[in-house]
Amino acid sequence: MKDAPVKVNNAVYDRPDSWWRDDRPFATLQEFTPARFAYFHDVLTRRLRMDLDGLNVLDIGCGGGLLAEEFTRAGCRVTGIDPSQPSLDAAAAHAKEQGLDITYRQGTAEELPFEDGSFDLVYCCDTLEHVTDVDRAVAEASRVLRPGGHYLYDTINRTFASWLVMVKMAQDWPSVSWAEKDLHVWRQFIKPDELYRIFGRHGLRNKGQVGFSSSRGRLEVLRLLRRRARGHISYGELGREFRLGTSTDISVIYAGYARKAGGSADAGL
Repeated sequence: MKDAPVKVNNAVYDRPDSWWRDDRPFATLQEFTPARFAYFHDVLTRRLRMDLDGLNVLDIGCGGGLLAEEFTRAGCRVTGIDPSQPSLDAAAAHAKEQGLDITYRQGTAEELPFEDGSFDLVYCCDTLEHVTDVDRAVAEASRVLRPGGHYLYDTINRTFASWLVMVKMAQDWPSVSWAEKDLHVWRQFIKPDELYRIFGRHGLRNKGQVGFSSSRGRLEVLRLLRRRARGHISYGELGREFRLGTSTDISVIYAGYARKAGGSADAGL
């Protein structure tokens, strides 16, 4: 008899104190946020020459509001959606503390409670590897995106490197781990060509791609992980010292943007 397949432990997102404390694992993600947002901001403002002021934006899988706050500060009108009510409560409370006006709603990526074409921009970060149906999640994102709008994403590649880094080192090996057990499951990681085929089925065309990795050497990263595991530094300090940035290496984390067909840019094509 075969063992039942391991499921992603999405229950970790229901802990109300998970998101904004330096001594909790998600503090590492918090410190990764500036690098992720910097890439997306560059895409939108420099490459696509978009004015972000008043842009109607949907954050799918918003969690505690890490990226939602960054996009709001940049001038966007952000709606965040997530299945975890405790995460949404934490996001709303932190936004209020920061004086930020962000709308948060409960829901899933596979069934978005919005009308067709409701948003100018949709992003889905650190989420596709957690959903039950990637095809459906992308279809829904495309449905609520206006013609000619853009879809931003980041996710985890399904490679030996991602198995080693995101499963064994991050979760399974106590001497270096920093994430919850089964936060990620390797078989749910997504190869870029698989994702782009799904995009094509739902009217999206990928326009750019980068990797994310540490600017530190591998031995330096290993020392940081061991220091965190021994309690010598906090999760937040680990994230700050990791120095995440864009890279040509897409073997673990990759990000990019896609455009939905339609809109004035397609006129005459």
